[in-house]
Amino acid sequence: MADDKDVLRDVWFGRIPTCFTLNQDEVTEREAEPYYLLLPRVSYLTLVTDKVKKHFLKVMKAEDVEEMWFEYEGTPLKWHYPIGVLFDLHASNTVLPWSITVHFKNFPDRDLLHCPSSSIVEAHFMSSIKEADALKHKSQVVNDMQKKDHKQLYRELGLNWYRSADKFDQFWAMNRKLMEYSTEDGGFRYIPFRIYQTMSDRPFIQKLFRPVSPDGNVHTLGDLLKEMDPTALPNDGVVFNIFPPVCLRRSFMSLTLSLCFSLLSSLFRRVSRPR
Repeated sequence: MADDKDVLRDVWFGRIPTCFTLNQDEVTEREAEPYYLLLPRVSYLTLVTDKVKKHFLKVMKAEDVEEMWFEYEGTPLKWHYPIGVLFDLHASNTVLPWSITVHFKNFPDRDLLHCPSSSIVEAHFMSSIKEADALKHKSQVVNDMQKKDHKQLYRELGLNWYRSADKFDQFWAMNRKLMEYSTEDGGFRYIPFRIYQTMSDRPFIQKLFRPVSPDGNVHTLGDLLKEMDPTALPNDGVVFNIFPPVCLRRSFMSLTLSLCFSLLSSLFRRVSRPR
């Protein structure tokens, strides 16, 4: 794991330059200036946008403010998707900064889940952690952790918008337990993953997938893509807006690229691989 620390840090410190603008239909007392922010790819919108909310509330009356939500080019952004996944799904080909529109009215109930407090985000985050640990370790690691350990994982995730090595080290002190396995085990029971699809009525694919084949061969990214979607081209897989080689071992990707959510998030995008 120590040899992979540079990769882990690159994932943790990944940022997306973003410009937040208030929807033109919102009632304001004066013109609302845009707000710029470097969004961490491995966090949730509702955890890192307090400053955005405070910025726009300065020009609005309290009676005109309801639950805040975000959209990009007419598409409501799901707060329970990691920020990096949202960007890769909807805006990876856009010119930076990513332009997100802020709303305080007309919440799209059919498209988004309500998120009235940070406790909802914490519950969703811990649900992902527990789901992944059940697949990897039969829930043994999560069950052995204390509540304060769960809190530390979530707290450092929320503070990830600070560009601080301390936050990475504090998070990894807890997260390491979830990402390791004994040599006797030979690896995780299953690789927890979620493949998001850009052109399908089914938002994502999630199935049981072992890191090693019955004949003892270590599975690669290409093996997983073929099993989950036989029609997928070898260059369809995108992870954290990069095109990983299909020969890359899936266990390595799970250890390094699923840093904060324990579930490895990949994306099916029908595009050509950059040359």
